[in-house]
Amino acid sequence: MTDEEERIEHQKDLERLANLRLLDDDFMTAAFQGDNGCTELTLRIIMDKPTLKVRKVITQDTIKNLQGRSVRLDIHAYDRLREYNVEVQRPDKGAGARRARYNGSVMDANSLLVGDDYEQLPETYVIFITENDVLHGNLPIYHIERTIQENAVVFDDGLHIIYVNNAITDDTPLGRLMHDFRCTKPEDMHYKELADRVRYLKESPEGVSSMCKAMEEMRNEAEARGVTKGKIEDAIEMLKENLNIEKIAKITKLSTDKIAEVGRLNGLL
Repeated sequence: MTDEEERIEHQKDLERLANLRLLDDDFMTAAFQGDNGCTELTLRIIMDKPTLKVRKVITQDTIKNLQGRSVRLDIHAYDRLREYNVEVQRPDKGAGARRARYNGSVMDANSLLVGDDYEQLPETYVIFITENDVLHGNLPIYHIERTIQENAVVFDDGLHIIYVNNAITDDTPLGRLMHDFRCTKPEDMHYKELADRVRYLKESPEGVSSMCKAMEEMRNEAEARGVTKGKIEDAIEMLKENLNIEKIAKITKLSTDKIAEVGRLNGLL
């Protein structure tokens, strides 16, 4: 890339940065990373617990599942007694009920050590902040609990699922929080903790530099994923032609293990 092309790309990054909101997954990650105060504020309002204290926050936390699909949690937080997963979700498709269930199950599976008693499982909250009203009830927030159908008594297994409707930005603590998640300008935000963090990332030299670097890395990762996707598609076609795995690996530069995995998933091995 020439100096002029780099200058043009950098200018585009600055324009993209100006339009980013906390509702955008990557920008939210940057804003909440290394700043427990933003997570604490968000959870205090959603949970309606003004004294809630967060002791640990991990953004984009990947939890491995050796028996199946792993998960990456936007925000994984803990207080003294509870464990939280907060997902910021713009497309409706990614906010399905079964995803919430799966996130909770993988969190639970990684909460206990061999020999631990089941009663040691923490209270777990899976929280989706969705751009649209995905549950279609025209409510600002939805609390989902399991109940015994015969008597409507809550079955208290410790898993709680909450959907927050970002489309409602009324003059309540939650509505003001959702308004801030939609803002592009820190001066338009209600909550100082969020405004200060957004201002740092969008207006300070250090913050702008880190965001531009992050956007460049995302472009490189997307390009790499595109190259890998193309190689996988080529490998599938070669497997259909009954080429052996070693030869496919030599042509595509994919590992033999990766090709074998692709073959099994597509019913070709």
